[in-house]
Amino acid sequence: MLEIEPLHDSFAARLHGVDLTGPLSADQVTAIQDAIDVYSLLVFPKQAMTDAAHLHFTRLLGAPEAEHVTLGKTGEVVFFGTVGNVRDDGSKEDNTHSHTRYQAGNQLWHSDSSFRQVPSTVSITHAYEVPGDGGATQFASMRAAYERLAPGVRDRIAPLRVVHDYVFSRSPIAPVDPNHAASLPPVVHPMVRCNPGTGRKNYYVGSHARSIVGWAGQDSRRLLEDLAAHATRPEDIYSHQWQAGDTVIWDNRCLLHRGTDYDADRWRRRMRQTRVVGTERGRLPL
Repeated sequence: MLEIEPLHDSFAARLHGVDLTGPLSADQVTAIQDAIDVYSLLVFPKQAMTDAAHLHFTRLLGAPEAEHVTLGKTGEVVFFGTVGNVRDDGSKEDNTHSHTRYQAGNQLWHSDSSFRQVPSTVSITHAYEVPGDGGATQFASMRAAYERLAPGVRDRIAPLRVVHDYVFSRSPIAPVDPNHAASLPPVVHPMVRCNPGTGRKNYYVGSHARSIVGWAGQDSRRLLEDLAAHATRPEDIYSHQWQAGDTVIWDNRCLLHRGTDYDADRWRRRMRQTRVVGTERGRLPL
């Protein structure tokens, strides 16, 4: 039986009583999916995870999403991304390494894969090595933020459509490989989304949100930045300080997140991540 421990007033919970690496019954999978809909962010501590178990669990929640960097650069389909500064051979990258600088883009508030035509539903990340200082991941709920908006603001944003553009958000941080950039043309998503299981709505912004269709540039940027700031007020943030063995699932349909800095010269950080392909059910009609 799942034991659920809320971690924040608006979202996020720690779950006990389940081994994600072992056989899971249909009822257990349904309970996890229901908890995602309710809490948006689930923390499962002390999981003895492996890549094989991780991918198996991912498939229980849906189709795994191809990792976009490898796919864009080479055309190869892989389902894992590595977060941190530890390579597959165990060597460590320092603060000056190009990959470390590129990953600094993760320190912007964003929703994973919002730059894809059908964004992901959830990200599933397991921590193998974590820094002794820094390297937390912060989360904020665009669903809770939507519910805090005045009714007039909700009416104003309801019909809007937003351009999401990976190259727009990441090229100021570090160069984007030309093949990778070409594989991710800008896409348009509704400003307001709806959870198909609960009917609760949220707005959908973040660093990949470039502009509002039909709006002037300054007005567009001002509203997108105001909405992001409204969602990420300090009191509305849950900051997760990773422990080795944590498996964390978050709902990209309604959460923003960002990494925080750590000293890559001093510390090792290795986390493995998969994402689940989204469906059109998570979107309101254009």
